[in-house]
Amino acid sequence: MAEALLRRVVPDWRDRRAVALKLAQVVWLAAVWVMLWGTLSPADMLAGVLVALLILVVLPLPPAPVEGRLHVLSLLQLFGLLAAQMVRSSVQVAWFAVRPAAPPLSAVLRAKVSVKSDLVLTLLVDAMNLVPGTVVLDIDTDRRLLYVHVIGVGSEKGVRNFYRDTKRLERLFVLAFERDSEWHASPLHGDDRTPVDQKERR
Repeated sequence: MAEALLRRVVPDWRDRRAVALKLAQVVWLAAVWVMLWGTLSPADMLAGVLVALLILVVLPLPPAPVEGRLHVLSLLQLFGLLAAQMVRSSVQVAWFAVRPAAPPLSAVLRAKVSVKSDLVLTLLVDAMNLVPGTVVLDIDTDRRLLYVHVIGVGSEKGVRNFYRDTKRLERLFVLAFERDSEWHASPLHGDDRTPVDQKERR
């Protein structure tokens, strides 16, 4: 019974990266619990850990393939670039709202990215959606194409700036999570595709 419950949390304890990912989920869920209560005490922290374990046992999250290695320095650079893009885009969107001129031209642009992991692709899309003025409307996971609604692309310079910022963001995601020398496909890689999708890829 106990072994079956443990396997619902971590199917394979020999996979150190999978164990590390589950521990991170426990820490995150416990932190959310503490923030909801608004007090930091040993009792709240212990209760948060117990609630997190209960959630992982009763409502286990779908397995997320871990296919690379985290590089903290590149991750910090990624946070810095994302923060800079958010500040710059916020100022730009605010100016578009108050300037005495016609509304800026917007368009849906297609960007091809080279990230290999679906998990990292999801993180990249989430990061792009955090930047004011850009919203990812659709994702072609097979061809790694993003369709993004962008504000302020009424000139070639605006279009070039969008593609430049996207490539910079993508590059830091690759350096932070899935460098070629360290990346290996997980057994779960591609399992989320339907049989029809897999047949079409053949």
